[in-house]
Amino acid sequence: MKPFSEPSERNRAPILAVLKRVLRDRKHVLEIGSGTGQHAAYFAPELPHLVWQASDVAENLPGIREWVSDPPPIELDVGKPWPSVGADAVFSANTCHIMSWPQVERLFTGVASSLPAGGVFALYGPFNYHGKHTSDSNARFDAMLRARDPLSGLRDYDDIAALASRVGLTLAEDNAMPANNRLLVFQK
Repeated sequence: MKPFSEPSERNRAPILAVLKRVLRDRKHVLEIGSGTGQHAAYFAPELPHLVWQASDVAENLPGIREWVSDPPPIELDVGKPWPSVGADAVFSANTCHIMSWPQVERLFTGVASSLPAGGVFALYGPFNYHGKHTSDSNARFDAMLRARDPLSGLRDYDDIAALASRVGLTLAEDNAMPANNRLLVFQK
């Protein structure tokens, strides 16, 4: 059965509105953590000037293939050596809060080492600001994540911005999105 994520369906149009602007002069996007594959299936035809490369851990690739096949999704585990795809942009949605902090650090290090100068990294998801939740729903979501896996949970914007700076990425935009999410855009 084809995997399906209701939040992916709900959040795709607002994300696309930002991506159309920040990726207008890009050629090749690497999506990290493609999950079900729905974002890749929606964004690729809406951004026809781009090659949209979906990727995820091996166990998610069969489901992604149900949504996209050209180019075929590739395996990318942030804890292993990264494949070289020649991307000038990276997109990732709803990944940092399901990873441990060391995995988030490897994500940012991998993105920074993969992108050329001027490359763009667009990161979507829920974030805390200055150590505080931005909504009651985000506080409940964070508690649920941490109960399931104490190493996961909502990341603080300040920590993400500091990590980005350490690896050579500069915050260009912080876009408010529906459902108390953000779309952070970094540039190398």
